[in-house]
Formats: sequence, structure tokens, C-alpha cells
Amino acid sequence: MHDVLIRKIDSREFVVGVIGLGYVGLPLAIHFAENGFYAHGFDIDPHKIQSLNQGDSYIRHIDSHSVRSNIRSGRFTAYSDFDRLVECDAIIITVPTPLSMNQEPDLSFIESTARSISNHLREEQIVILESTTYPGTTEDVLKPILEKSGLAAGVDFLLAYSPEREDPNNKEYNTGNIPKIVGGLTPDCLSVAIHLYKQITTEIVPVSSIRAAESTKLFENVFRSVNIALVNELKMSFMKMDLDVWEIIAAASTKPFGFMPFYPGPGLGGHCIPIDPFYLAWIAQKNGASARLIELSGEINTSMPGFVINRVADVLGTFNKSIEGARILVLGLAYKPDVDDTRESPSLYLIHGLEQKGAQVDYHDPFIAEIPQLRSPLFANLIGRKSVPDVSDSYDLVLISTAHDVYRQIDFSSYRIPIVDTRNLLTGESKWYFKA
Repeated sequence: MHDVLIRKIDSREFVVGVIGLGYVGLPLAIHFAENGFYAHGFDIDPHKIQSLNQGDSYIRHIDSHSVRSNIRSGRFTAYSDFDRLVECDAIIITVPTPLSMNQEPDLSFIESTARSISNHLREEQIVILESTTYPGTTEDVLKPILEKSGLAAGVDFLLAYSPEREDPNNKEYNTGNIPKIVGGLTPDCLSVAIHLYKQITTEIVPVSSIRAAESTKLFENVFRSVNIALVNELKMSFMKMDLDVWEIIAAASTKPFGFMPFYPGPGLGGHCIPIDPFYLAWIAQKNGASARLIELSGEINTSMPGFVINRVADVLGTFNKSIEGARILVLGLAYKPDVDDTRESPSLYLIHGLEQKGAQVDYHDPFIAEIPQLRSPLFANLIGRKSVPDVSDSYDLVLISTAHDVYRQIDFSSYRIPIVDTRNLLTGESKWYFKA
């Protein structure tokens, strides 16, 4: 099986299937197609399938021209019919791994995907999980479901884990030049996975096991979460001392060794960093280990929208206004600058929390015309709301939540309403400017 798959990879007879055509799966599938493979994309959302097969990208930083050219060449096709999985030599899983309402790992997307694969699994295939998850998921959750097909992992089909490292809209690093971590169930599993990813990625980093690969991704993101929590806590402490945390970070960054800058904000967004500390803390507890620092960092970062809302109330109070009934404009719905990604965005928590306090809230985002379907029932009443067409000073307060480049072009100095800046976007001094 090993030699057969290697030969098919080298000859480009190898068909790659990618399940989950979101911010990770779609660029991965397109990248395989651009490197001479036939790529089948699978998703349960019929609107995504229709859009892609018409040659239209629904993700801002993924060019529709690239989708269209690969559709026309026949190198890429999108399906909602999972029967087509039997045609694939590799099945790569890039589905979400959210948290449950109890802040515990929710592997329902992986489990349902595994059941779909199991129904169509055949010999001489390799299944690779890329979804971020806790160590043990691939072998303890995915593998048993796949083996209900009657085929044995490592014998009849190969099994590997290679964590996604996608950073939407990163101009320097992308699917083709971000080093790829790979762990395999057996040496043959690892060898084939390495050889496959070598065709599309400049550097491969093999590790000793699947669990090591799973742990590496969690470690990367927990590292960031802990340091962001630290700087968020310092921000709140320094504000009490009338000190500017951004000035202090800039000064500390001049040290050429032993320091790495992290920056505060209104909360964490994206699929990984807000979630991974809870995944790691959960599995650590299951194994009888303590993860107090990780748990605390998660609590600090989760509390940041509440801190910002209290800051907004205080600022309004200095102008003899109450948050109840105040008209507030939130700038930016995306979780990071210049993307259209709302996953776990702190802006959603800010809008929800402000409205819980009685405020009337609008939002503006140049890349998100309408709030899309969201997983959390907390935001059910936000779905479908539309961005206001323009940024204006016709509100009681403006809250800068996302540092889109377009906001840097606005002359806020003419505004005569308080502006609360969570991203250090404002320059100059004004009695109307407040940091949070």
C-alpha cells in the first residue's frame, strides 16, 4: 500500500479529498489543485458547494479567479455527496472543533465526519485529521469510528494527523510556506503523509507520534493565549496607575533578546486561541494533571469584553450619560484586521453585552455586510443584522473593536463624541479619546 500511494502521488494520479471547506479546508484544497492534484472538496453547506462550482469564493482573501480556474481545469470540484469519497486516495478532515456550552471539547463534527468516511472507506486510502484538538482524539475517537468499516488502521488504510496552521490574510505566510507538522500511526502512515505534504509545502516537520502532533498545535496556541492574558492583565493594572500599556510594550520591544511583544485587546477571536486552552486544560484534568495557568489565562481573556463594556459605561458617565439608552457604534465585526471572519469575534460579545445593558448598538464592517449564521445561541438575535453604510459621529459613543486599515484613514479628531479604542488605533491626544 505504501509504495502504491507514493507512486500515485508522484504521478499526480492521486486524488485528494478535503472535508470542510472553510478558512482551512478551502485554501488547502485549492493549493493541492494548483500543484497538479485532483482535489475534491466536501461540505454539508449547499450554498458553499453552489458558490464554488460557479467559481465564486465566499472567503475574502481567497481569490475567486483561483477557484474559477481550477474549477474550469477540472482540478477542483466541490461536492455535498459524500459517496464521492471512495474516489479519493487521501481524505483530509478540516471540520470545526468548538466548545460545548459547558466549555468542554465538542467533537461532534469530527465524529459525524468519521461516520460518513467509514461508510465509504476503502483499502489504500490515507485519512488525515487537521482539525485542532486535544492529544488522543485521532487514535481514541476518530480511529475506532473509521474501523467500524471493517478495515484496520495502519493495515488496510493509513492514518495521520497534521495540524492546520492557517492564518487568514497573512501576506507573508500561507499554505505553501508554513512548515507542516506531521505525525503518523505507523511508520508507513507517517511516510505517506510526509510525501504528500512535501508536494505542496516547503518544509515538513515529522514528530514521533500522532499525539505529539496534536499537542504541538495546542502548545502553539496556548503559548499565545497565556501571553495575551498576561498583557491584558497588565493593561488593566497599568490603567489603574495612569500608564499606557502600548507605550510600555513599544519600549520593551527595543530589547533585542529575551522579549517578544504581545498586544492587548477586547478579547480573543478566531477558531483556535479562544478555544484551545480549554481543550488542553480539559485533557490535562482527565489525565490527573493540573493546568492552573492555562485555565487562568482562558478566564482572563474571556473576561475582556466585560472589562471593555464597563469601560464604555465609565466613559459615558464622564459625559453624564448612561449606557442604558445610549446609541453606540461598534467598529469592526471581524476578529482580526482586514478579514471577513467572525469566528469567536469579541465584537459579537461586545454587541451582546452592551445591549444587555440597555444600549442601542449598530456595527460597521467593510467586509461583513450582514452578520452570518453563528453557532452560539447567545447571538441568535444578532444574525442577519446589517452593517451601517458609513462611520459617523451621530452616536453617543464609538467603540473601536477591530483595527481594519480603513479605520486608520478616518480623521476622528473632528468627532465630538467619546471614542473608546481597544486596539491603539487612535493617534494624538484628545479629550474625546479613551483606551480600553
